[in-house]
Formats: sequence, structure tokens, C-alpha cells
Amino acid sequence: MTSEPILFEMRGHVAVLTLNRPHTRNALSGEEMFAAFEHLFEQINMDMQIRTVVLTGAGTAFCSGGNVAEMRDKLGMFGGDPAQVAANYRAGIQRIPRAFQKLQVPVIAAVNGPAIGAGNDLACMCDIRIASSAAKFAESFVKVGIIPGDGGCWLLPRTVGMSNAAIMAFTGDTINAQQALDMGLVSSVVAPEELMHAAFELANRIAANPPQVLRWTKQLLQQGRQSSLDEALDTAGQFQGMAHQTADHAEALSAFFEKRTPVFKG
Repeated sequence: MTSEPILFEMRGHVAVLTLNRPHTRNALSGEEMFAAFEHLFEQINMDMQIRTVVLTGAGTAFCSGGNVAEMRDKLGMFGGDPAQVAANYRAGIQRIPRAFQKLQVPVIAAVNGPAIGAGNDLACMCDIRIASSAAKFAESFVKVGIIPGDGGCWLLPRTVGMSNAAIMAFTGDTINAQQALDMGLVSSVVAPEELMHAAFELANRIAANPPQVLRWTKQLLQQGRQSSLDEALDTAGQFQGMAHQTADHAEALSAFFEKRTPVFKG
């Protein structure tokens, strides 16, 4: 298997990204991994043929979070005095949520196994999460005596609500896929052998829509996390003005009245 930290594959209009460090259970560590997220997301943003992304993990884990052996040995991001560690995080793992914030297309996490610590937060960086019944989740930073340094305390409440986020972050307890479904951390749970089929089925339903409109809609959803209603309405009006002028909008209307499937080109 290739040594690339993240594998990239195109299936129609869907980009499949696979974390490719099964020997570390896809831990988020090292310059190669951080740079891979940035490079691939920039590539995706520039390619209007890509309408949806599916993110999953190689091997039995989705993502085990930070490399605990490096924490123990004070290596990589974990070396130095407090100011140096803070700088290491900014130059390291914090590049991943910032890259997600810039990604313009919808992302589905196909959580194939444990998503622990930063792995749980990685799932929360995605727009939608589908879990295998073998998946487990934990905001487990307190269990190793640290805090969620990758933005988990910002991401998790926006995904599961403040009370559920507090329970996960304060206890560090591991929950199973059904518990994750009950609290809204994931949208559905399927058998392990059905996971990628379910992810692609949803990805293709999304990808059937106009690519630029998908990107504008995602931007509005992201803005809505922290903007006022007036700000959201202003941006929506601007995007709507542009959407009404697109060839895909005209195609959608023609297909509606002609009772056929539209063909969108972006």
C-alpha cells in the first residue's frame, strides 16, 4: 500500500479520502498528515467536478486521535515548555480544523471504527457522520490529562449540544455507535459491511445537485454557526442573486417542467 498519509480516490463526483496510517490507528500526527489535509482540500476546492467528499480510515480504526507514545516521550507537538507546545499545536494539528473551515464542499465521515480524542473531533469537523456499528467515540482528552487542543470544545457542542458535549468532555467516557446516534453525534448506524455503500448512497444524492449551489449552501451553514440572522440573510440574498443567474438553475427549472432528471454542469 502507498505510504501517503491520506489516500485520494475519485468515484464519479465523489472524492474518497482514506486516512492511511493503520499502524498507528490513523493517529493525527506529523507534518505529512497535516500538510496532506491542506493540500487535498485546496485541490478539492479548485475542482468543480468534486461535489462531495467521503472521509474514512484504513484498517480497523477511523482515527485514534493524537499519538500517545509521542506525548509520553515529549516528541513532535508535545515537546518544549508551555509556550512552545502552544506554538506546536498552532503549527500542527490545529491546521486540520482550519483546513476544514476552508473546504467548500460537503464532507461525510464514514466512521468505520473507533474515533477517539482528536479522532472524535475530526468526525465533528465533517458535515455529516455515518457510523459502522463497530464504531466507538470518546472525547477522551481528560483521560490522558490534557484538554481538546484541536478545537473540540468549539466543535462538539455544535454537534451534540452543550449538555452532551459536557458529559463527553468531562468524563472522557467511550460511547458506542447507538449512543452516538441517540445524542445526534451521527446520523445513522449501519452494519460494518454496509458502511461505505451507505456513505456513497448519501454522497451521490448530494452530488446530484448543482455543484456551485452546494458550495454556497455549505458556506451559509458554516456562517450560521456564529453570525446574526441579519448577517445570514444578507449573505443568503447575495448568493441567491447569483444562483438565479446560473445555467444550472435554468436547467433545474427546465427539467422540472419537462419531468426529467436535470443534468448539472456547474
